[in-house]
Amino acid sequence: MNQFNKITLAAMVLCSITSTSVFAQAADTPPAPDNNVVTQAMDYNPSWYVTPGLNMMIPDSGFGVNNHGEGASLMVGKPLSEDWDIQISTRYGRQNANDLRYQQNMLGVDALYMLSRQTIRPFIFVGGGAQEDRLNGPLGEESGYAPYVNAGVGVQAVLSDQWALQLDFRREHGYLKSNEFNIDRNSNNYLTLGVSYSFDKSPTVAIVQAAPPPPPPAPVVVAVVTPPPPPPAPVFQKVVLSSTELFGFDKFNLQMPQPKLDEIANALNKNTQINHVVITGYTDRIGSDKYNQKLSEKRAGAVKDYLVSKNVSADRLFPQGKGKADPLVTCTEKKLKDLIVCLEPNRRVEVEQITIEQRVTTGM
Repeated sequence: MNQFNKITLAAMVLCSITSTSVFAQAADTPPAPDNNVVTQAMDYNPSWYVTPGLNMMIPDSGFGVNNHGEGASLMVGKPLSEDWDIQISTRYGRQNANDLRYQQNMLGVDALYMLSRQTIRPFIFVGGGAQEDRLNGPLGEESGYAPYVNAGVGVQAVLSDQWALQLDFRREHGYLKSNEFNIDRNSNNYLTLGVSYSFDKSPTVAIVQAAPPPPPPAPVVVAVVTPPPPPPAPVFQKVVLSSTELFGFDKFNLQMPQPKLDEIANALNKNTQINHVVITGYTDRIGSDKYNQKLSEKRAGAVKDYLVSKNVSADRLFPQGKGKADPLVTCTEKKLKDLIVCLEPNRRVEVEQITIEQRVTTGM
């Protein structure tokens, strides 16, 4: 047995011893006795696994052989995390052509990046190691050792919790500068199909379930006597009147009839608990401040006098004028006629929550 084969055998024995230790440790772990603990399998099996396989090799033409050859491989691997596996492998390939027999032995380590941990698991990998090349021909034998690097792609297909298939393609680059061959580097291709066996099943993770809450106590029926609801509060709605229904142009005398003011008077007579009714008159900004103030006060007073005539007590009504204050709109029209129309919402009389607006085409 040559030195390369001895190194290969020692690596395989070391991996087997480590795998057996992990398997024994997992077997000695007692299950959780708690009935509230539920076990769930991990997303991947961290156990060591072994993968024997068959190769198809296409050697570098620099060795004088051009056809594809065959061989075998043995890989020992272990998942390191959700994304990474490591595999230690030995690989053998041979090819006969043109009275030449080419053989290659490889021992290396690959790092696999797993793109998925589902049933179909594609991956990419890189690695390196040492290779032995032998070339036998009519003139004798040439051989040598060299380092190599390789990279490739592959896929694992899960068959059960412990069995899977692995198919990978790799391109191996060896550096032969100090050997007897006529080339200083080689590029061999390998297609490998193997069957993987995991030494242990996927461990389970304990998930503690919270104890169910106690049932709620039985409801206690208590007879509740519901008092009669209080009478509804009086509700006033907004009243809108045009100037022809309220005042004439630049006037403060009410025009008759006034059905909307009659409705307000009836509401106040039916709800005598309303004792503070504020009547506020407003004008627009056309005209002097003094004139508009007086006009707004007279219009508010006219509304009060009308309500008093409808049997509403005078001490419940408080008229006031605010002139052009508190405008509802702001207008910039240049023509007087357009400005009067725009300022229409500002000319109004408010009776508490009731707003009586003047809608006119002329006047203040």
